[in-house]
Amino acid sequence: METLINDFSPGLFVVQTILLLGLILLLVKFAWKPILSSLNEREEGITNALEAAENARKEMQNLQADNDKLLKEARAEREAMLKEAREIKDRLISDSKEQAKIEGDKIVLQAQAAIESEKKAAMADIKSQVAELSVAIAEKVIKQELSNKDKQLKLVDELLGDIKLK
Repeated sequence: METLINDFSPGLFVVQTILLLGLILLLVKFAWKPILSSLNEREEGITNALEAAENARKEMQNLQADNDKLLKEARAEREAMLKEAREIKDRLISDSKEQAKIEGDKIVLQAQAAIESEKKAAMADIKSQVAELSVAIAEKVIKQELSNKDKQLKLVDELLGDIKLK
């Protein structure tokens, strides 16, 4: 330490101080401002990137919410369509059943009318046959002795016994 004090030169100290201050001024003027400016730009870029990431996150949340909303709407619409399809199916089935019932009733009525018509035709045929048989019996009765009433009644009973009507 003593050698430092002995070698100390005030002129050299002043020159070195002036050189140091000049160097600091040059660094401030030419290096410090660009360094601070680039640091500020970098800080601003990082801040902008963080804001963009936050905005992107919010946008993703909004898109997710919109997707959820669209999905719910699609499900509701699908359910409505399925419900409408079920109602249409049920209505078609009930209409078909009703139409089948109407057609069945119509067929039954036609069958009953046909049966009634056949029944009337059969009755007319039976009446015709009975009339013919009556005429035939009358002819036979007349051919037999008209004077013997017991014989005529017996003949009529025999002829009627031969014929069995249902």
